[in-house]
Amino acid sequence: MRVGIAADHAGFLLKQQLVPLLESLHHEVIDLGTHSGAEPDDYPDYALALGRLLAEGRADRGILICGSGVGASVAANKIPGIRAGLCHDTYSAHQGVEHDNINVLVLGARIIGNALAGELVESFLKATFSGEERHRRRLAKVMEIEAKGLQAGANKSGSESSRKV
Repeated sequence: MRVGIAADHAGFLLKQQLVPLLESLHHEVIDLGTHSGAEPDDYPDYALALGRLLAEGRADRGILICGSGVGASVAANKIPGIRAGLCHDTYSAHQGVEHDNINVLVLGARIIGNALAGELVESFLKATFSGEERHRRRLAKVMEIEAKGLQAGANKSGSESSRKV
């Protein structure tokens, strides 16, 4: 599998620990930086670089790291076609792929240690989308929101326009 990995300065050391793990698991690693944790930089830049890599089909999955994972997750999820999941437990790492077809695992380097990060990466990369009808249906709704924004599902029951106030 081709795996893109990117981190800001806060995630640099964790990224450096994960690259050899990915290689030992026989994945092709595309390291998008940062290549030094010495100077502060901005997680949206790395989220965008990773998103482009995936959107262009040059990687199959991505791993994105910042201090808490929150900012990187927010930024990555603004990119069309990216479904980024912030995971700090192995269940979420594989379930996010199986049910929600996430293609980016986001990690908070200041939240988890190296051993857990390795477990999360392995769980994420071994998982496959189940393709079950309920998950396909939900994913289609997510993609509709991405495509149409607030106009998505405007005429569906439960939407604000059809609810009695």
